[in-house]
Amino acid sequence: MSDTKKAAVLGSPIAHSLSPVLHRAAYEALGLRDWTYGRFEVDEASLPAFWAGLGPEWRGLSLTMPLKRAVIPLLDDVSEVAASVEAVNTVVFTEGGRSVGDNTDIPGMVAALRERGVRQVERASVLGAGATASSALAALSRICTGEVTAYVRSEARAEEMRGWGERLGITVRTAAWEDAAAAFEAPLTIATTPAGTTDALAAAVPDRPGTLFDVLYEPWPTALATAWADRGGAVVGGLDLLVHQAVLQVEQMTGRSPAPLAAMRKAGEVALAAR
Repeated sequence: MSDTKKAAVLGSPIAHSLSPVLHRAAYEALGLRDWTYGRFEVDEASLPAFWAGLGPEWRGLSLTMPLKRAVIPLLDDVSEVAASVEAVNTVVFTEGGRSVGDNTDIPGMVAALRERGVRQVERASVLGAGATASSALAALSRICTGEVTAYVRSEARAEEMRGWGERLGITVRTAAWEDAAAAFEAPLTIATTPAGTTDALAAAVPDRPGTLFDVLYEPWPTALATAWADRGGAVVGGLDLLVHQAVLQVEQMTGRSPAPLAAMRKAGEVALAAR
């Protein structure tokens, strides 16, 4: 159909992505029958050619690794939020034909925490130092009034995290990964590491933990999240983040607000349970 409006998620690997499930659930709930949402395996090398082939029917793109920085030179404009961490996970194509990059991971993290009652903390810990960790720092710059300690594996990573702290206006202290159990003394710990990385730390969860935000959604629950919940701590998971950032993407791409948070979360839960 000529009036079909298209959106999609790009990345490599991409087969595991839940974005199509979430966005399609939103379209159904909003009655957007002329919208489609696809999934394309695109890496840094193939991105320019894919981009060149996009027609006027395209309204938006969700981007995952390794494209969050690679897309920036192709854009007409980048939001302040995305520029602050040099990472774009959302592209909206305006009616005037311009491409605008944004980062919904950062406000998505803040919204996921707010949903669980975490609006402000006096200090926090971050496990890891990758791209998600920089987004975590950006989110913490909005809700943390004191110091953030980042637990990393190398001095190069430590320097990088301190640099992000300076750019984002938040005090970042770094510590060795071997001391990561000390992270749990903070009222909020954000785990940004790949699957399995924090499993060995599960035994170190204290008797009265604060809040854990583990950005993984598969496998779920992680060993750390299970131990945390068993000791009575509050746990925010990767699906919470995925849904909240997708809500913002749907609103930006379709112009419809509010996006159906509950319907999108339910669809994500059903899809994960079926895997």
